[in-house]
Parts: sequence; C-alpha cells; structure tokens
Amino acid sequence: MKRSVAMMACVLSGALMIGGYSPVLADSEAKEVAATATDPQEAEENSKGEVLEDGIYSAEFDTDSSMFHVNEANDGKGTLTVKDGKMTIHVSLNSKKIVNLFVGTAEDAQKDGAEILEPTTDTVTYSDGMTDEVYGFDIPVPAIDEEFDVALIGTKNKWYDHKVKVTNPQKEADSAETDTKKVTAEDLKLEDGDYTADVKLEGGSGKATVTSPAAFTVKDGEVTASVEWSSPYYDYMLIGDDKYEPVNEDGNSVFEIPVDGFDYPMEVVADTVAMSTPHEIEYTLQFDSASIKEAEK
Repeated sequence: MKRSVAMMACVLSGALMIGGYSPVLADSEAKEVAATATDPQEAEENSKGEVLEDGIYSAEFDTDSSMFHVNEANDGKGTLTVKDGKMTIHVSLNSKKIVNLFVGTAEDAQKDGAEILEPTTDTVTYSDGMTDEVYGFDIPVPAIDEEFDVALIGTKNKWYDHKVKVTNPQKEADSAETDTKKVTAEDLKLEDGDYTADVKLEGGSGKATVTSPAAFTVKDGEVTASVEWSSPYYDYMLIGDDKYEPVNEDGNSVFEIPVDGFDYPMEVVADTVAMSTPHEIEYTLQFDSASIKEAEK
C-alpha cells in the first residue's frame, strides 16, 4: 500500500512537471516576484515622483476645499522653491481666517512637538487694481503630482483635515542664467555728461512700472539715475542701508538714486502708502547698457 502511494505521488509530480508546473519552482518564482515588488530601494525611487533641479518655479496648488485655496489674484498658483532637493511652496490665501497650517493630519497637529506653520502677511493685487492683506504660508512639499495631508486651524480654534497637491511646476528665469555680467560706467568708458537708458522693473505685484528710458548722469565715474514711478504713493526708496526721498512734490514719485552698474538686476526697496498701512516692497531695476544714448540738449 505504501509503495502504491509513493508511486502515485511520483506519477503526479511527473505529470505536473510535464504540464509546466513545479511546486518548488513556483514557490521560488513567487518569492522572487515578491522580493522584486517590495525591494526597498525600488520602492523608495518610485515614491520620489518628479525630481526637480534647484531653482524657483511657479506651480499650481490644488486643494479639496472651496474655503482653503490660493487667492484668486494669484490664479491658483504659488511660488515653489527647490533647494538641495527639498521643496517648499509659498501660497497666499484668501483671507486671514486660517491662522496656522500643519503638514500632516489634524490629529498629529495637536501632538506635542508638532511643527506648526506660522503665517506671513502678504499683499495681493486684484485685476481691478485693488489690494488686500491676506495670510500666506511656506508649505513643505514631499512630492509633485501627489496628494498629501495638510491640516488647518482657523479663528474658531479647531483643526480640520485637508488634501492638497502641487502640480505643473514651471521654472522661472534664473538670474544666474539670464543676466549678463554687471558693467560699470568705467567699463563702458562713459564720459561725464547726461544720458538715457532703457530700464526694466521687476518684483512686487507686477502692477507698478517705471518710466523707460530713464535719464541718468555720469560724473567722475559715478552714475545717478532719475527713476519715475507709475504712482505718486511711493514715499521713499532704500538701496542697501541708504534711504532716498522723492525729489518732487506733485505727480508720480521721482527719485534720484545711484546706479552701481548696468545689465544686472539691482536690488531696491520702495515704500508705498497706497494701502491702509505703508509697505516696503522689494524690486529690481535693470539698466540696459546697449540702449544708452546721450541726452538731447
């Protein structure tokens, strides 16, 4: 009897092997597939999503809430900063009703040691020219195109869970790539006298402009430019630690400021009193050396 059972087992095993199935091989293959599917290194690589190079991007910030979203003035977008592989997006919200955020769940936000995000006060400018002060936040982003948890707390002191996603990053022009080397009046061999040059303003909400071309004077190698703003509400400018007052009383604000070079974005700060409270706003002015002309006499 035992011999018959043994023979039957051998016959069955042989038949299975002939049919292409081997219990030993099947078990081995299953383990190999399982090992491949759960390989830690591959799983980690697959979870990283899109890898962005360091730089500044414009990106869409989507949420699951009509009350928690980017301010309409910013067209659903925030500023994504990537540095050393870590991503942070700054978004201006719709009001000051959301007072804190937390990357994670509402439950975890209430635990000891939770890293609560504090707001910044942002000024937004709407299409009709009206401005408003709202809260903004710098939110760490674990991955692009993948939902993650962000909890919020409002003025009612209650935490709420939400899902957000950062998508469609578009890299902004890198000044290191697009700007030419700064050149001085000495480099250009400009003699003492009066000139004009095209000037480009960047920064702020994008609504303000300056008159271009701008007049400037060269004396003993030093350049002083006359900068006229598109608004009469700028009451001073800062260049480094130096403060400059308007040189006119009527019309749009005009300042005479030193220019230390052409063809690069010179950082300036201008204070505006157009809003309910004065605001210092960061800008850059870039004077184009290729457009320099002697002023008409």
